[in-house]
Amino acid sequence: MPLDHVSLQAADLAATAAFYDRALAPLGIARVVEFGDTIGYGEERPYFWIGRESSSAPQKEVHVAFRAPERSVVQAFFDAAVAAGAEVLHEPRIFAEYHPNYFGAFVRDPDGNNVEAVCHKSD
Repeated sequence: MPLDHVSLQAADLAATAAFYDRALAPLGIARVVEFGDTIGYGEERPYFWIGRESSSAPQKEVHVAFRAPERSVVQAFFDAAVAAGAEVLHEPRIFAEYHPNYFGAFVRDPDGNNVEAVCHKSD
């Protein structure tokens, strides 16, 4: 994977961390490091970071997609994210406009970012 890591700023770090703790668990992604106002999520090493907002510039929506190994994991991500208070953008379904096996779900995190879980496998 060519992407090394992504970092987002959180207006309310505790609320955003609680959201990602729940939403990423079905994907096998958990907190792996914390220091100061920064939390790193991943498996063995962190590649998704959140930190306390440090800029007064208006925040633009960011889109982050996490790969799921199976379609059932996309559903589990969606259910966990909604249970954590996420706004539903797109319920789990096939997005054939992307490709015939693109199964994804999209939610909005506490800071307004578009967060997705996607599986590229057929049933």
